[in-house]
Amino acid sequence: MVQKIALFNHKGGVSKTTTTFNLGWMLASKGKTVILVDTDPQCNLTGMALGEQDENNLEEIYNKHSNIKTGLVPAFESQPRAIEAVDCIPIGGQDKLFLLPGHVGFAEYEVTLGLAQELSSSIQTLKNLPGSISDLLEKTARKFNADYILIDMSPSLSSINQNLLMTSNFFIIPTNADFFSVMAIESLTKMLPKWYEWAKKASSLPVLKDATYPFPEINLKFLGAIIQNYRIIRGKETVAFENWIQKIEQDINSKLAPILDKNNMLVSPQTYIENGIPQSYTLSKIPNFNSLIALSQEHQVPVYELTPEQFRSAKWAGKVLETAKEKQDDFRKIFSDIADKIIGLTATN
Repeated sequence: MVQKIALFNHKGGVSKTTTTFNLGWMLASKGKTVILVDTDPQCNLTGMALGEQDENNLEEIYNKHSNIKTGLVPAFESQPRAIEAVDCIPIGGQDKLFLLPGHVGFAEYEVTLGLAQELSSSIQTLKNLPGSISDLLEKTARKFNADYILIDMSPSLSSINQNLLMTSNFFIIPTNADFFSVMAIESLTKMLPKWYEWAKKASSLPVLKDATYPFPEINLKFLGAIIQNYRIIRGKETVAFENWIQKIEQDINSKLAPILDKNNMLVSPQTYIENGIPQSYTLSKIPNFNSLIALSQEHQVPVYELTPEQFRSAKWAGKVLETAKEKQDDFRKIFSDIADKIIGLTATN
């Protein structure tokens, strides 16, 4: 059975897309079949995976392959046909990795979905919408025999994100080591219980359970947070970044985790312990890899898959190249460790 993992933080700029791409590739390298789903109308994940496509080629891809918006057309535009599995795009260089492309127009469904999710007496006319996104992803997963779906979400508290998150099996919160990520954690302690209450009610309504695309049972669990984009000096994060890292970890442990536990959104304590997850629920800490990230995006591969030829093409040499290779090895170890933790944490669901 596929495990759907949402990467969500309504604060932008926390490297959700980069994390999704690198994590998906690493899981695939460990033998898992992975589908990357781009649900952000900015389509950054699609751009990262497809690279520099010329306009004609990109248009051909969108004409020949389904995307998140066209896959949902039967439900949202009342077409006389059922939702079908998306024809995902294989990602070059990794046989077990696929992309379900994003679409700028996906946001057009926001208002209609929001109305459907009010769960009012008018739900009868919109009953097929709340379960449609989950249905599309499940059918696509079966087509590709996928082990994991990684969902790159937009930075918002939209109805679409509410639906995507609550119908996932697991979620990860990417953060930056800064004040605004602390604010975001505080906000999530208020919003997630409301979303969970809505989802439990939706899953119990006969009108949604009996819809053409039934709203699924809710079984969402928190895998942990990733803290990134901080600066390392002499092998240790600077004092300013260290303070924000500690604040994020403290707030997740003392504020967010108790709320998640109350709403049955944590895996068992023993499962966290067995997979090396501390009480702060930190999956990993990832320092700033800016120059390597830019080079990896240019070549459409993760940082840890950059080749000597690609380094030479960027004219990196000497001490710069030596340092870059050391950081590349660090990046590989970090994402290998995250992938192992995720495989362990999701094995018991």
